Amino acid sequence: MLACARLGARWAHSLTQVTSRRVPRSRARDGYLYAVPAFALPASLALCQSVDRVRGGSGVSLEPKFDGWRCQVLAGAGRVWSRHGTDLTHAFADIAQASGGLPDCVLDGELVAVLDSGELAFGKLQSRSGRGPRSNEGFTVHLAAFDVLAVGDTDWRPKRYEERRVRLLDLLDSGPPAIRPVPVTGDVATALDWVGALGGVEGLVMKPNLPYVAGRGSGWLKWRRMHSSEAAVLGVSGRTPATQCLILGLPRSGGRMQAVGVSLPLKQEVRHELLPLLRPARATEAELPGTVGGLPGAAPVRYWPVIPEVVVEVEADQTKPREFGRFRHRPRVLRVRGDMSVQDLEPGS
Repeated sequence: MLACARLGARWAHSLTQVTSRRVPRSRARDGYLYAVPAFALPASLALCQSVDRVRGGSGVSLEPKFDGWRCQVLAGAGRVWSRHGTDLTHAFADIAQASGGLPDCVLDGELVAVLDSGELAFGKLQSRSGRGPRSNEGFTVHLAAFDVLAVGDTDWRPKRYEERRVRLLDLLDSGPPAIRPVPVTGDVATALDWVGALGGVEGLVMKPNLPYVAGRGSGWLKWRRMHSSEAAVLGVSGRTPATQCLILGLPRSGGRMQAVGVSLPLKQEVRHELLPLLRPARATEAELPGTVGGLPGAAPVRYWPVIPEVVVEVEADQTKPREFGRFRHRPRVLRVRGDMSVQDLEPGS
């Protein structure tokens, strides 16, 4: 728990396309020359494969998985991009400016919004979209850095994780409080203590001592702590059996049903169990904003409405819908709860 306390204190209190030409210290910004790495930016990032249990072992490092926005930062030049390559420099100008105090490097990490209480609030990050920092926001943004892709004009991705980790700590030593390295341990019990000790630590990432490879080639694994709850079935989406999923709903405080998420595709046994229970509510399709099934900006979700009278048990990485009134990651439907009615459901908001 001492490690958790230190982790909490750290985050609560301290918390134009660049070409791929190798041009050492040749790009200028505000009169300062900075190095350009020998690969194009924004770069393709390493991704995790989801697993259902924590795996330790020799040569495996465990990091907390913070609930934030994945990004890459070109320090020195003060540029920030999302995982998908969207330019976030204006929206997170405070992080861009803070990174100017670091040596020339490319960092991989997670943008997190920290409340005065030290809790992390994912939904606050969206308030930056299209406008950037404002005074009296009620939160501060930090970068939880977990890897280094380049230093100066040298590509560090071919180096192994442990060597990159040492270099990351060296780069951030005495760096700005808004940009800090994530903690790392090789002990599974210590890592599990982080989950739940801080609001915003939603799971763990397990990393072998391998080079950094875009996509899933780095061998990174991701585990999230899951919670089960119940929801009403509001509709069915998907054109084929393999893609069919449920529109999930919960009653509002006034009793009216509100869509709170789109499930993962249904298992065959669950589909067969649901088929005789669902009754169409109308003869035409309906549409929900893409936010219900993903992040803002996602495509709308078309579905066939059903009468909201069937309750299912779902598994998600949240105990209840939060930001935007929905489950951010799609829940998995476990089974039909024939012993419950929609009147038994607790309001979602």
